[in-house]
Amino acid sequence: MTESARVVQRTYLLLTLLTTLAASFIWGINTLFLLDAGLSNTEAFAANAFFTVGQVLFEVPTGVVADTRGRRFSFMLGAATLLLATLLYLLMWNIQAPFWGWALASVMLGLGFTFFSGATEAWLVDALAATGFTGNLESVFGRAQVVGGFAMLAGSVGGGVIAQFTDLGVPYIVRAAMLGVTLLVAWRFMHDLGFTPDRGATPIAAVRVVLKGAIDGGLRNRPVRWLMLAAPFSVGVGFYAFYAFQPYLLELYGDPNAYSIAGLAAAVVAGAQILGGLLVPWVRRLFARRTHVVIGSAILSVVMLTLVGLTDSFVVALALLAVWCMVLAVVEPMRRAFINPLIPSEQRATVLSFDSLMGSAGGVVIQPGLGRTADLFDYPASYVAAAGIQALAIPFALLARRENAASDPIRDASVEPAVDG
Repeated sequence: MTESARVVQRTYLLLTLLTTLAASFIWGINTLFLLDAGLSNTEAFAANAFFTVGQVLFEVPTGVVADTRGRRFSFMLGAATLLLATLLYLLMWNIQAPFWGWALASVMLGLGFTFFSGATEAWLVDALAATGFTGNLESVFGRAQVVGGFAMLAGSVGGGVIAQFTDLGVPYIVRAAMLGVTLLVAWRFMHDLGFTPDRGATPIAAVRVVLKGAIDGGLRNRPVRWLMLAAPFSVGVGFYAFYAFQPYLLELYGDPNAYSIAGLAAAVVAGAQILGGLLVPWVRRLFARRTHVVIGSAILSVVMLTLVGLTDSFVVALALLAVWCMVLAVVEPMRRAFINPLIPSEQRATVLSFDSLMGSAGGVVIQPGLGRTADLFDYPASYVAAAGIQALAIPFALLARRENAASDPIRDASVEPAVDG
C-alpha cells in the first residue's frame, strides 16, 4: 500500500472518529430528551421520523452537491448544518416548544446528515483508487466500525454521565462544540482526490445528468437495486429499535431517571460495534459471498428483535441488544464492499445518497408506526412488530444473491473486482 493511501485512510478514520464522537454525546439520551421536553412516545418517534423526512427530501440533492461541488465541500456544509441544528434542538428543549418546532429542527438535522452520507464514503473510495490502494474495502470499513465504536463508547457514556450530573441539555452543548472541531479538521485535512467536481455546470443541468447516472447506477443496476429495496425495512426498524431501547431499558431497570443506564446501553452498542468491526476479516473467511452475510444478518435480526420483545429481564434485553448490534456491525462493511465496485465514480456520492434515502424512507413510516404501537401496547409488542417488518428485507437479499454480481464473491485482495475510480 502506498503512503498516500495510508494518509487517505487515516484522514477517513479521523473524520469517522470526530463525527461519531460528536453525534454520540446525545445518542444515549435523545429519546429521554424529547420525552423530557413534553412529547409523548408517538410525538417523540414522530420527531425522529421528521429527521428521516429530512433525509428523504435532501439525500439525492445533497448527493448531487457532492458530485458537482465536491465531497469536501459537502462534508463541511454538513458539519456546519448539524452544528446549527443541534443548537436549535437545545433551544426547543429550553422553551418547551410545540411539536411543529421539533419537526422543523429534526428536518434540519436530517439535512445535515445527508451532506455526510454519500460524500464521505464516495470521497474515501475515489481517493483510495487514486492513490494505488490494493487491499479489500471491508478492511477499511471494518476499521472505521472499530474507530466509530470507540468514539460511540466514549461519547454515549460521557453524554449519559454528564446528563446524570447536570441536565439533559448539556450533552447537546458538547455535541455542538465537537461539530465545530470537526468542521475545522475537514477544512484542513480533507481534499478531493481521484475526482474533479464539475463546478461549471448549471444547477439544473448538473442535477439532470447526475440523477440520470444515479438511477442507471442504482435502481437500474439490478444487484444494487435489490439491496436498496431491502433498506427501508432494515434501516427503518434499526432506527426505532435503537432509540426505543433508551426508555424501554429504563422501564426494565425500574428507574425512569437513571440516565447513566441509558448511556450504558449506548456503550454496549458501541462495544458490539467495535467487536463486529474486528470480526469482519474473520467473517470474510467463513463465507463465500457477501450476500450470504447480508441474508444471514437479516435472519438473525428477526430472531434478536423477537426475543427482545418476549423478555422481561433488563440483563437479557441488554445482551440481545449487544448481539443485534454486533450483527449489524459485521454486515455493514460487507454490504458497502458489495455495492461500491458496482457504481461509476461520477455518480458514486449520489447513488450512495439514494441508497441512504431508501433506508430513510422506511424510517419515515416505520418509526411513528412502531412508536404508536408502543403507546397502545407497550414496548415489547413494538419489538415483536419490528421483527416482522425486518423479515420483509430477507426476500430482497435473496434476489441480490441470485444476480451473481462481480463484487459478490469474497476473494483475496489481489483478485477482488476493482473499484471504479
